[in-house]
Amino acid sequence: MENAITTSFSFKARQYFALLKFRLSAFVVFSGAFGFMLAKPLAISQDYFTLAMLCIGSFLITGAANTINQIKEKEYDKLMKRTAGRPLPTGALSKQEATIYTLLLALIGTVLLVVFVNVLTAALSLLSLVLYAYIYTPLKRTTAFCVFVGAFPGALPPLIGWAAATNSITIEALVIFGIQFIWQFPHFWAIAWIAHEDYTNAGFKMLPGEKNINTAFQIMIYTLFLIPLGLLPSQFGITGFASAIVTTCMGVLFLAQTFYLMKTGTNRAALFMMFGSFIYLPVVQIALLMDRIH
Repeated sequence: MENAITTSFSFKARQYFALLKFRLSAFVVFSGAFGFMLAKPLAISQDYFTLAMLCIGSFLITGAANTINQIKEKEYDKLMKRTAGRPLPTGALSKQEATIYTLLLALIGTVLLVVFVNVLTAALSLLSLVLYAYIYTPLKRTTAFCVFVGAFPGALPPLIGWAAATNSITIEALVIFGIQFIWQFPHFWAIAWIAHEDYTNAGFKMLPGEKNINTAFQIMIYTLFLIPLGLLPSQFGITGFASAIVTTCMGVLFLAQTFYLMKTGTNRAALFMMFGSFIYLPVVQIALLMDRIH
């Protein structure tokens, strides 16, 4: 009997953990920490406690947003291979359980940010949750414009991190927000290209068009903008010349992948782009941080 209870508890715990979308939430935390340390380098400030509270609070609120997304898309997730095994479509957790879980995550995360960071950071984090869960999520079945809307909460983490460190939104914060905002488009569209059939089955409109040269060209244009955007931190005095070289090189390499997609129009090319996007952003952010410290 005891073993059965232990097994049941362990199973439930794994399902609740799955709702968090750990990798996505961890990426948000990384971007937030990047914004914080760019504004207030730890080598100078040593403000580890505030950074820790930012990371924990952001992780919980992001987990809440991800859970709301899954509650709203439960029936649609059943229609896609990549999501059919999630806790809600399989019935491992009920909507009621997920809703209570969401409220606890959002409440605890907000309290941590308000008490130990600042109100501005908490407000921006909740704004991100609302944009993602209540505007972007329902728009996915209505219009491809959803990617533009979703790019806002997707780009807010570094700005939130900057606000956590300075209790303000400055031009420097908007610069790092802008880089991550434009990055969202090639990133999401590469994923949408690969999962186009799956998304279509669920009625999601994630690509700006069909899987053809016109859509690939549009992806290329947005990726092209990352090159001049990558130079802005240096121009605004946030970082120096060394990181500008790195961001330019990464931008050119990322752009080259779009030409392969335009040439072949294959899922393989889109897969390379997707992995390229995963490499581009952390490398650029780490380069900016290293240049800032030195």
